[in-house]
Amino acid sequence: MSTKKRVLSLGEFLKAHRQGEELTQSAFAKTLGISKQRLCDLEANRSNVSIKLCKSLAEKLDLPPEWLVKVALTYQLKKEGLKLKVS
Repeated sequence: MSTKKRVLSLGEFLKAHRQGEELTQSAFAKTLGISKQRLCDLEANRSNVSIKLCKSLAEKLDLPPEWLVKVALTYQLKKEGLKLKVS
């Protein structure tokens, strides 16, 4: 039996957070200071996110910026097939 660890993407986190708060994409995007289309792209993992944007999103969600940056970078590394760890 495989115990492969699943990697959470920033998009999955944002979507789960938004749904947990029972917010529409439009309302959540406004809270985050980004467009609804940008949020839609992020939630669908259609684009990589910069460290600067991760920091900004984390601050608006009252989260440690390091945590959100780690989530984004870890997913990007896995997506690229790079066996590197972010600590």
